Amino acid sequence: MWEVIGQEGAVSLLKHSLASGRLSHAYLIVGPPHVGKMTLALNLAQALNCEAEDKPCLNCDSCKKIKENKHSDVQVIGLTRDEEDTEAKSIHTEQIKGIIYDSSLPPFEGKYKVFIIDGAELLSNEAANRLLKTLEEPEAKIVFILLSTNEKRLLKTVVSRCQRIELKPMPLAEEAKVLTEKFGASAEQARLLAGLSHGCLGGAITTKNDEKILTRRQETLDEIINMIKGDSEGRFAYVAKLAADFTKNRQAVYDTLEMWVDFWRDLLLVKLDCTDIITNIDRQDNLTKMAANLSLSQIRNCIQSIESAAVQLKQNVNTRLALEVMMLDLPKLEVKVSPVV
Repeated sequence: MWEVIGQEGAVSLLKHSLASGRLSHAYLIVGPPHVGKMTLALNLAQALNCEAEDKPCLNCDSCKKIKENKHSDVQVIGLTRDEEDTEAKSIHTEQIKGIIYDSSLPPFEGKYKVFIIDGAELLSNEAANRLLKTLEEPEAKIVFILLSTNEKRLLKTVVSRCQRIELKPMPLAEEAKVLTEKFGASAEQARLLAGLSHGCLGGAITTKNDEKILTRRQETLDEIINMIKGDSEGRFAYVAKLAADFTKNRQAVYDTLEMWVDFWRDLLLVKLDCTDIITNIDRQDNLTKMAANLSLSQIRNCIQSIESAAVQLKQNVNTRLALEVMMLDLPKLEVKVSPVV
């Protein structure tokens, strides 16, 4: 039983390959974060080593070991937890050397050796070139699975050696239905989680199971509203705080800017009378009041300014200056908003 949900096309392709015995020696699974790439990769590793007739069964010793990361023939490599919090991210040559050596040996306890590279776009050039040589001359019973959120950063020669499988976000209504039927969410909660995760079920499940994420979201939305209706002094104080946070945790600031974009996109949708597809449905009253005081051009300009600031931060420009320019582009509103109950 394949555990990945909402990716029937990808599952059907892999099932056919398994049944026909026409497996690729390397797969490239691409898609946004939390869309199901790792789940699909582990399911494929289970199917390749499953002891049952209907693969993957998820219940045999092999399937269980792979799920618990205890199978000697299935390895997952990627960034360490410490590296995830830094900007200079890369999967190094030494990590690739290890799996290249292991791939020269036959499977120890299973039928196939499977190497899953999570965040393959983070391979250093040297590491990618070393991996390329192995992909060009693969050993029997060896399968590489590369996972990527940005395949454009991968060497084209590496991409060309892999069978590409793209995972796309689920439609919001479909995701909400899954959250209600399989994960016990209420209809209202499911719609909110589907919107916040942008159709990526893994993100919705993570948010559902961690109240701290929703608490931080509410705090950030309150800050966004306060900045839109606030004065220059308050805005620049907020910029100073964001700039200080950026030195400690860059990803957290990128996530905050994504929430800014989502909020302004919702304002655009409300302005266009498309409220059925907004993300922040629990703030619809606030959005309606604010949109009434904004023009379409103002909203579009703000979205562009926020997105531009995010791009500039990733290009290592002056953090505070980029954020200050973003704030100067925001219109000021005097609106009364309803508190969240």
